[in-house]
Amino acid sequence: MKALPFVAVVLAVLLLALLAPKLSARAPQPRSQAAMSVGASTAITGDMPVVLQGLGQVTPLATVTVQSQVNGQIVGIPFTEGQMVKRDDPLIEIDPRPYQVALEQAQGALQRDRALLANARIDLQRYRTLFAQDSTSEQTLATQRALVTQDEGTVKSDQGQLDAASLNLAYCHIVAPIEGRAGLRQVDLGNYVTSSEPNGLLVVTQVKPINVVFTVAEDQIPSIVTQLRAGKTLSVTAYNRDHTRKLATGTLQTLDNQIDATTGTVKLKAIFANDDEALFADQFVNVDLLLDTVRGATLVPDAAVQRGTPGTFVYVIGGDHKVRVRKVALGTADATRVAITRGLKPGETVVVDGVDRLKDGASVVVRQRSAA
Repeated sequence: MKALPFVAVVLAVLLLALLAPKLSARAPQPRSQAAMSVGASTAITGDMPVVLQGLGQVTPLATVTVQSQVNGQIVGIPFTEGQMVKRDDPLIEIDPRPYQVALEQAQGALQRDRALLANARIDLQRYRTLFAQDSTSEQTLATQRALVTQDEGTVKSDQGQLDAASLNLAYCHIVAPIEGRAGLRQVDLGNYVTSSEPNGLLVVTQVKPINVVFTVAEDQIPSIVTQLRAGKTLSVTAYNRDHTRKLATGTLQTLDNQIDATTGTVKLKAIFANDDEALFADQFVNVDLLLDTVRGATLVPDAAVQRGTPGTFVYVIGGDHKVRVRKVALGTADATRVAITRGLKPGETVVVDGVDRLKDGASVVVRQRSAA
């Protein structure tokens, strides 16, 4: 009877020995941390343009409101609205007949008074001869001299009247004062116009070349002045309102002589050839001023740069597929890239996507790799 408990104990020990491997296999094992999937980019060596951006307005070199300088009825409009005109191309014809009549009257008056002057000069020469022979008085000679001077003045006045009549007749043929595009006319055939029309007859705008006036922050003035004093030609590019389409490329001409105290900006003027007429008068544009180009810079995508603790840094992927936090110093940047001046070398790989859950020393798997 005493042998039964002993046998039971032995059986229990044997049962535990048989079940131990299975129980140990089912026991939870400590798991290693899973690698995180990230997008990466390789730092490269390249040129980084230093670009200043501003908002600008297209400004014509010249805009002329054409006015009539004489009064009269319009008898001809030989131009077409929107037409490109050259200097001295005919625009509007005013009835010339009244001014032609005035010109003929001035010509007649001048011809008459010239004849009177010629006769007075002959008389003066006769009186000089008689006075030398003591056959006439000095008073008569002086009177004749005065008459000649008077007739000379009359002839000059007539010549002025003739010139004025000729000028008025020329003013009846209104021509383009500059080369440019003719706008919409403000008068029609048959209208009577004066020299004081409130809106003028039409507007001619020079469009080739054309200016763009834009603003930059006052802090950028020293760098711009330095480049201009060095004799460098700075390139300026105009884009559409949402900065997605390039319109034209020109050069910087000059900058204003004072800062706008209310905005802390200064105005700059650039000139564009505008051969394709992509720029339109008074159009608002975005402007990129290429100030300089940094050669041989270390470039990474803008998404690689992180800001926070411990400052400005990037996640660098090492050969062990683990990331390390690397503090960096930034240089110039554009819309997509950043130049690294210190802390990173070309060829190193940085994380550009999936950084929100990364920590120093985390294991990663690169799902997509690109270059800056």
